[in-house]
Formats: sequence, C-alpha cells, structure tokens
Amino acid sequence: MADLEGVEVDGPLGERYEEILTPEALGLLAALQRELGGRRKELLAARAERQRALSAGGTLDFLPETASVRADDTWRVAEPAPGLEDRRVEITGPTDRKMTINALNSGAKVWLADFEDANTPLWNNMIEGQLNLRDALDRAIDFTDPKSGKTYALKEDAELATIVVRPRGWHMEEKHLLIDGEPMSGSLFDFGLYLFHCARRQLDKGKGPYFYLPKMESHLEARLWNDAFNLAQDSLEIPRGTVRATVLIETIPAAFEMEEILYELRDHSAGLNAGRWDYLFSVIKKFRDRGTDFVLPERNAITMTAPFMRAYTELLVRTCHKRGAHAIGGMAAFIPSRKDEEVNKVALEKVRADKTRESGDGFDGSWVAHPDLVPVCREVFDGVLGDKPNQRDRLREDVSVSAADLLNIKATPGDITEAGLRGNVDVALRYLATWLNGSGAVAIHNLMEDAATAEISRSQVWQWIYNGVSTAEGKKITKEWVEQLLDEELAKIRTELGDAYNEPRFNQAVTLFKEVTLADEYSEFLTTPAYQQFP
Repeated sequence: MADLEGVEVDGPLGERYEEILTPEALGLLAALQRELGGRRKELLAARAERQRALSAGGTLDFLPETASVRADDTWRVAEPAPGLEDRRVEITGPTDRKMTINALNSGAKVWLADFEDANTPLWNNMIEGQLNLRDALDRAIDFTDPKSGKTYALKEDAELATIVVRPRGWHMEEKHLLIDGEPMSGSLFDFGLYLFHCARRQLDKGKGPYFYLPKMESHLEARLWNDAFNLAQDSLEIPRGTVRATVLIETIPAAFEMEEILYELRDHSAGLNAGRWDYLFSVIKKFRDRGTDFVLPERNAITMTAPFMRAYTELLVRTCHKRGAHAIGGMAAFIPSRKDEEVNKVALEKVRADKTRESGDGFDGSWVAHPDLVPVCREVFDGVLGDKPNQRDRLREDVSVSAADLLNIKATPGDITEAGLRGNVDVALRYLATWLNGSGAVAIHNLMEDAATAEISRSQVWQWIYNGVSTAEGKKITKEWVEQLLDEELAKIRTELGDAYNEPRFNQAVTLFKEVTLADEYSEFLTTPAYQQFP
C-alpha cells in the first residue's frame, strides 16, 4: 500500500469511522489519487474547453478519430457478471440504514446504492453509508424507526437485491480527505473505500463489486475509470475484470460516444443506463447561451416521446445490444402515495406507461425510486421477458440515429408558462433547503426530486432569463420578475409548512438559488457551491 505520509483526514471521527478509514484503506485512496488525480483535472479542463467551443457556436458530432471503434463489429463487452444477468427492476436510493434494508428487501433485482444525486455529501453520510454497506454484507444491520417503533431487518440472502454503488461524479471533491495537501476526488474516494471493504465480501457471496458511473462526458473519462479499476484490483490482488460498471449516459456529449465508452470499459462493462433527468439538465447546460432554438419548454411538459429524447434512448438500446451489453431504462419521477388513493392510482398508471414504452423499445430493465413501484415495473418487464433474463438478443437493427436527431431540441412540443416558472422556483427552493439539511432525495408534489431535477429547475430559469424568453402569457422572464416570484413562492412555502418551516435553512436556500440562477455567469453544478456550505 502507498505511504501514508501526506494523507490527512480533516473530518470528525464518529463512532466506528476507524473501521472504514483504516491505514490500509487510506493507502489505497492515496495511491488512486496520486496516480490519477492529475488526469482527472486535465479531463475537467477539457470539459470547460468543449463548453467554450459550444458557447462560441460549435456543435457536437460523432468523433471522426474513433470511427474505427464504431465500425469494428467484432468486439463485445464482457458477459454479465453473477447477480447482473437479470436486471429487470432496479431500485435507487441513498445508503442510510433504513433505505439500505428496504432497498435490499424490495424485490428489485438491483439496488443502486447512491452516494451521488440521491445523497448529500455530508461527511457522516459518506462514511456511515460505507459502514451500512459493509454491515449489510455481513448481515449485521438492522434499524428501528424512532418515531413508529417499527423494526427493519434483512431477508435471506437469496431474496436480496444485488448492490451496485454509485460514487460521485468526476467534478466532485472530498474536502475531508487531503492527499498531499489537496482535496481528494470524491469519485475515487467513494469507489476506493467500497472496493477495499466490500469486494471480497461480495465475491464470497458469489457476486462482485459493481458500480454505476455518473455524469461522464467522454470516452477518455471512461478510460480513466478503467485505469482506476485496474490499479485498485491489482493493489488488492483481485483479478482484473472482477469490477463491473454500468455507465449512466446522462450528458449529451456522452450520447455521441456511447460505443467508445463501452469499448474503453469493455472488460469491466455492465452496460449503459438512460439517465434521463441529468440528460435534460446537460442539454440545457451545454446550449444555455445559444438562443431560442435550444430552449426547452418547462420541465413537466417534456416527455420521453420528444424527438431528441426518443433518438437518445433508441440509440442507447441499439448501441448496447450491438455490443452485448445491458441497456437499463431511466427513472419515472412519479411516486405512489399510501395516504391518497387517487394520487397512487395516477402514479401507478404513469409508471406503467413509462415502463411499457421502455420494455417495448428493448430495454433490459428499468429504475424505480420507491419499493411500492417494484411490482408494477417487474410485471411490465415480466410480460416482455418471460423466463429470459434480458433481451440483449434484440439488436434493434432498425434504429438509425444521426447527430441532427440527437440535437433536434427545437422540435420538442410544449410551452413555458408562468405556472411552470413558479414551479421551477418552488421546487428548487424546497429541494435546496432539504439538501442543505442533509437529504438528497425528497418527495415534492408527488414527484421524487433529486439533484438532477433541481438542476433542471434552476438551469431553465437561468436560460430563460439569459435568452430573453417570454411566457406563453406574453410576459418576459427577467431577473427582477424571478426575484419577485422567489419572494412570493417562499411566502407560500412558509404558510404551508407553518411551525415546520426552517427559516435559517430556507434563507440559505434563497441565497444559493440566487447564486446559481440569477448570476450573470452560469454555475456548472449547484452542488459545488452548496457543498462548500457544509462543515
């Protein structure tokens, strides 16, 4: 292991933290950071350079320099690893103790154990989440709800979902671990700790260490991940190819490099996922200053049947199955209600329609955000798959998607209304207040909101202001009007919540909202300045 000189833990050491932050684990983290940290910074700089080119009038296209990879029909990714053959239902959620038990018990085939968009990167969340995953594999986890007194415990191993961990994206840092005086990559921190503590535990259970990789923008970023896998596997004396990773195609640049991303990770690949909400955020972000041809309607008007979204998802299925990889569908935002029968009925109908479309398109499975949605998703995919574990043999050779199809944003139907503008302000405020309070996934107006949907909300407002957009009612969207709406929506929230209104937290949320929405310069991620407000 690497020398621990130059390694500094700058966060408080809570109960049992020393079980995760062992000298050996920290040594692996230091080795990853020292070997790969410089390349990570270069790739983030390349993102910024590409953004400058787009803002100057450039466009996106399939890469000429990798045409040979796309043209070579002979290569395939590795065959599915144990526990990943059948992925017809996947549940997502953060790694707190209660969610860990409920997700594993949910009946889903896979649990996306989330250190990213459904989580907030508070130091205690990051370390205790690692403890919860290790305890779950050791069957040393239970939970008693302090309010209801209800006790939660794991079912038998054979009934549990396969764990797939989502670390933070390449842009995030872990400020509580300094390597040679600099904050460590949040991605490598989350990945390295889970691999160190849980890889052999997973192998002993007949599975392996599996990951979901978020927010990549190029195949070179996938190559960096592949090198991280090899370095860590060699350090831990685990055979190369043991790690498997599913990549979320949730940025529009990555949509033009799907085959290349699979190729870079081919020995470690477990497929691609259509990360729809971050994809919408990326479309807005990348073309934010390019005029009305790139302005989308309000977010609740955008459906998966919009031409550019159809092109993206069809190409993803075609690409995956051409290379023998799984294609996993996205998250339906609607969530059920155990208190309101009509809300529950509408949610189930919308989720059923969403999963029916995905399964019909050839996806091998899809995501849900709530255990009550597992049965409907499973039922839909059972109807298409039957006894088959997946439909990777459905090659979708009928699909032909051009660069123009992926960029056909202007054809998206829908309006921008005052109600939609108010909705974006309201959701962003509520979500930011919750995020700053330590929760990364929250139900707002019967929809599951996480960092991706909050990013859409605030980015749309910035884009509408910057490009001088008017609402369907004819009123121009300006900073002054948004500030007025901000006060009005905040007053509504204060009245609705009553004694539960947390004034200091909402004051923080307002300040942050203005910083990432009303500033002249666009903030690439709202979570970056928000993270700086954490201790």
